[in-house]
Amino acid sequence: ELDLAAGADRRLDEAAAALRRALPGADEPAARRLAGLIATALQGALLVRHAPPAVADAFCASRLGPAAAGGGGYAFGTLPGGLDLDPVLDRARVTSL
Repeated sequence: ELDLAAGADRRLDEAAAALRRALPGADEPAARRLAGLIATALQGALLVRHAPPAVADAFCASRLGPAAAGGGGYAFGTLPGGLDLDPVLDRARVTSL
């Protein structure tokens, strides 16, 4: 999945590279952190391949970008500035009941 999404988002590529470096020598204490990064990277890979670009960009920026690395990206509503959020919000709006 990560290889299929390679080149679509720099942050995702960096996360995939970090996984490739960390997995061969991973020990048990690192397993939880690595499992989280695997899940997040796979989510990002699927989004860059199948979601609208603005949705994938917002996810990668908040979960894989510098804000996430600094601990600011995992709380709900802590997206970095400059993202095109209208397409994200449009997907969440209920259009009919």
